[in-house]
Amino acid sequence: MADVRDSDHVSTRRTGVIEELAQNGKDNEQSWPEKDAESSKGQNARSYFREHPVVKWALIVLALAAIVTGVALWRYSAVRESTDDAQIDGHITPISARVAGTVKAIHVNDNQYVKAGDVLIELDPADYEAALLRAEADVADARSAAQGARSSVPITATSTSSALANARAAEVAASREVQAARARLAEAQANYTKTARDLDRMKQLIAKDEISRQQFDAAVAAEQGSRATVEAAEAAVASAESHVLQAHAQVQGAGTAPQQVQVTQARAGSAEAALQRAEAALKQAKLNLQYTKIAAPASGVISKRTAEVGQVLQAGQPLASLINLDDVWITANFKETQLKNMKPGQGATIHVDAFGRNFNGHVDSIGGATGARFSLLPPENATGNYVKVVQRIPVKIVIDPNQDPQHMLRPGMSVVPTVMTK
Repeated sequence: MADVRDSDHVSTRRTGVIEELAQNGKDNEQSWPEKDAESSKGQNARSYFREHPVVKWALIVLALAAIVTGVALWRYSAVRESTDDAQIDGHITPISARVAGTVKAIHVNDNQYVKAGDVLIELDPADYEAALLRAEADVADARSAAQGARSSVPITATSTSSALANARAAEVAASREVQAARARLAEAQANYTKTARDLDRMKQLIAKDEISRQQFDAAVAAEQGSRATVEAAEAAVASAESHVLQAHAQVQGAGTAPQQVQVTQARAGSAEAALQRAEAALKQAKLNLQYTKIAAPASGVISKRTAEVGQVLQAGQPLASLINLDDVWITANFKETQLKNMKPGQGATIHVDAFGRNFNGHVDSIGGATGARFSLLPPENATGNYVKVVQRIPVKIVIDPNQDPQHMLRPGMSVVPTVMTK
């Protein structure tokens, strides 16, 4: 039974192989016409190029030209970096008032070209002229006070030194007066002692009636006179000693002469400082008067003028904007992938859209950070939702001299710079 099944299986496989071979044969019979058609087309093309050899060479030349053009374009773009994200930049100076005041006259209009130093706006100077006169008067007063203080210094020094010398001389004289008074006191005391002894002897003699009463009275009078002389001499000594004390006090008072000179010098220094303050106030008053005429700090074009005649201004209030057209440059935001071979000093060509012409320049510097870092809200990549974005870095390109004598380039214009990186 198993042998019968195996034989049926083998016969079935043989039948399938035979059918497959038959099918392949049919397919081959169907593909032969197609192969014949293709071979006939190739023969026709070869025969066409044999009959028209110019076409063949033309195709070859076109292919070579395409290859050469592709290589040239590749080499051209390989040494150049360009971007359309670029604008002209320049110095825009805000014109503002440095002092408060009322606008008296305006000498400029919007979009007018002015030179450095030209008066743009005038303020009413009446208040500042009055302040200048007051400051000049204060300076004159302070100068007089300082001069008087300076003159008092040598006068004080001389007078105090003279007073000290006089006090010392008076002290010496008082000392000598004391010595003289004491000498007279000693003499008076000696005379009193003699007359007192004479009186004692007279008393003994008058008791024995050996002398007259007149002689005794003369001795008593002499003793009393000597006593009065002693008392007068003692008073003179006391007076002389008081003179010494007074002279010593005067010496001590005159001994403060250096301190008095220092006080006078200090007053003179204070007067000098007051003079300097007054002179500084005078200088400020002159500057404030000059500030009533608002002048252009540089040459350029005036824009956004907001001042009007009669307007009351405050210090620092903006009045207009000055665009310096003599110093403009290009700020080109190149992709970070374009900066590989870029460096300062490389030449550049700037195409200005407004005029359809090119200007020559060179790379001056490359920005220190990407433009996104200078935005009001820098991107924060620490949230976890980070998507890598090619950043742009500002590159400053300076235009070569004498490229724009008519000042055609204005800040804000769109340009397309191309930098030669090699």
